[in-house]
Amino acid sequence: MPTVVPKPLIAGQRLKRDEFLRRWEAMPEVKHAELIGGLVYLPSPVSLDHSSHHSLVTGWLGYYAARTPGCDAGSSGTWLMLEDAPQPDADLRILPECGGQSWVEGLYAAGAPELAAEVSLSSASYDLGPKMELYRVAGVREFVAVLSGERSVVWYRLVDGKYVTLQPGAGGLLRSVVFPGLWLDPDALLTLNGARIFDVLDLGLRSPEHQDFVQVLGQRRS
Repeated sequence: MPTVVPKPLIAGQRLKRDEFLRRWEAMPEVKHAELIGGLVYLPSPVSLDHSSHHSLVTGWLGYYAARTPGCDAGSSGTWLMLEDAPQPDADLRILPECGGQSWVEGLYAAGAPELAAEVSLSSASYDLGPKMELYRVAGVREFVAVLSGERSVVWYRLVDGKYVTLQPGAGGLLRSVVFPGLWLDPDALLTLNGARIFDVLDLGLRSPEHQDFVQVLGQRRS
């Protein structure tokens, strides 16, 4: 019997999610691909600047999850989100058994994480266009955009179905509402000051709000 070879993914194709995943799973050499609004996106090669910021964001969320039982962090994982399949640079979710809004379908996370983060060169990136719109409609409750080219970090909160900008608090720090204790010094992130990023996060993790959140997650699990 002849072997049927799936057609390759091509940027700009319009596909259903099942067909997108079938083609992608047959292309193990392709590590990054997304379906946003039914269109295939094949991101360009990753720059050193993007990689460095991505690494810090992933470590920041991963460390928070490690210190917060009931939470899980991911990096560049594919999500089954509505009818699409985005690949957030990083995400943080509350586990379903602790009251989170996501679940697992086969090999992939499904639904929406409570928080997604993207590293982009500028606000003109599709990350802040169709991808951000997908996150909004799917119910991603917080979205962190690191705009390395514009030297800014914008943290959005979902309020009444719309994204509003989270304003810095004391000391210029950004503090999550969904994840108490998840604190960020945006200037430290932009300057790749990892020591400062984790010092600030440690302060958040020692806050009474974080301790209360850990207790609540444990009660939900039990």
